[in-house]
Formats: sequence, structure tokens, C-alpha cells
Amino acid sequence: MNNVRTVSDTKRAFYNTHTRPVNSIYRRVVEELMVEMHLLSVNVDFRYDPLYALGVVTSFDRFMQGYRPDQDKEPIFNAICQALGYDPQKFRQDAEHLLSLAANHPWNQLLSTSSDVPDTYLRENVQAIAHNPKFKYSRLFAIGVFTLVGTADPNLIKDQPSRIAALKQVCSTLNLPEEKVQKDLELYQSNLEKMAQAQLVMEDLIKADRKKRDERAQAKIAASEAASSETPKDEATSNS
Repeated sequence: MNNVRTVSDTKRAFYNTHTRPVNSIYRRVVEELMVEMHLLSVNVDFRYDPLYALGVVTSFDRFMQGYRPDQDKEPIFNAICQALGYDPQKFRQDAEHLLSLAANHPWNQLLSTSSDVPDTYLRENVQAIAHNPKFKYSRLFAIGVFTLVGTADPNLIKDQPSRIAALKQVCSTLNLPEEKVQKDLELYQSNLEKMAQAQLVMEDLIKADRKKRDERAQAKIAASEAASSETPKDEATSNS
């Protein structure tokens, strides 16, 4: 009997947990992330690791910037994780842990299979990935690697030749598909730029709509005041 959860099962679980409507411009982001995580979770070769967690958290946080109402963002993230049977706090904690390491250590020391890696948890995961011929690579994992490198050395990420060389080294160390990693990250950055543009357009539309509402409200107030000021004059005329 096949008990593997379907994408529909995951989506249903999400919307049963997060019952508030998802802002239309972000609904596609939420569902695509959820589907991507679902397809990985049912793959027999997939194993959770902290770099994947960092990729998930980073992807969600970057694409959901500007979401309104702001207080709905964390419940949405929690609902995505819970719909897949994950603990959202585990994702957040692992991501924060790696960012903390990256803020205090060079990236090539963290993404190494040597005993010099200053964190047992990360070292064990990196070694397991590098030595696993069936490691299930994903775009979200690549985003996690990219985020770790960029946090450790922000200037390196800004320089394309240096960025490409760094990712080449990471791919060699972890036995990752270099061309696939580079393409996935280029698409990720391109999508971030498109999302930022869409957010600006949405903000302009919201501002224009708010301005129109304010103008209509002011016009109503002005009309009401004008009507009030004319009433005594009309009454005086009728009395005379």
C-alpha cells in the first residue's frame, strides 16, 4: 500500500494550519517553496542537513520581504514546515547557528571535510555530504551554501570571478554538480531581483490607492462642511 504523502496532502495541511488568506503576490512563492520541499522530503535519497535548513530559511525570508501583514510571515513559515512534518524551530535554530559560525570564521574553513572545522555538527554533516555518492542535491541546499559563503565574506559574493571560484571550490569539496549549482544560484538571484521589482510596483499601487482614498475622504469632508455652512443661510431666507 502506497502511503507516500502527495503534494495535495501537503497543501491541504498547510491551508488547514494557516487559515488566513495569503497575499496574492506571495502565494506563488509560498506554494513553490512548499512543493519543492515536499518533493525533496519524499525522495528516498534526501537527508535533512543544516545547509539545507539555511537555504530554506534564507529563501523564505528573502522572498517574503515586504509581506503584509508582517505578523503573518512567521505563522506562514511555521505552517509550511508543519505541513511537511518538520519542526520550524529546528530550521530556524540551525540557520542561525550557521550564520553565527559564518560571522566568525572563513567560509573555506566551514565548508571543509578536515578536522579543522570549528563545529562538530557542521563538520559531521559536511563530511557526510561529501562522502555520500547518493547525496540528493537541491536548489535550496545551494542557496544555503551561497548564504554561508556570503555571510562569511560579503565582498567575495559581490565580485563575480571570486564568487565563481569560491563556488567551484565548494563543489569540488562536497562533490556537487558545479554547473547546476551556478545555474541555480543565477536563477535565484534573478528571481530575487524580479520579486524586488514586483514589490516596488505593489508599494506604488498601494500608495496610489491610499492617496485616492484620502482624496475621496477629503472631498466628502469638504462637501459636508459646505452643506453645513449653506444651511443657516437657506433658513434665514425662508424666515424672511
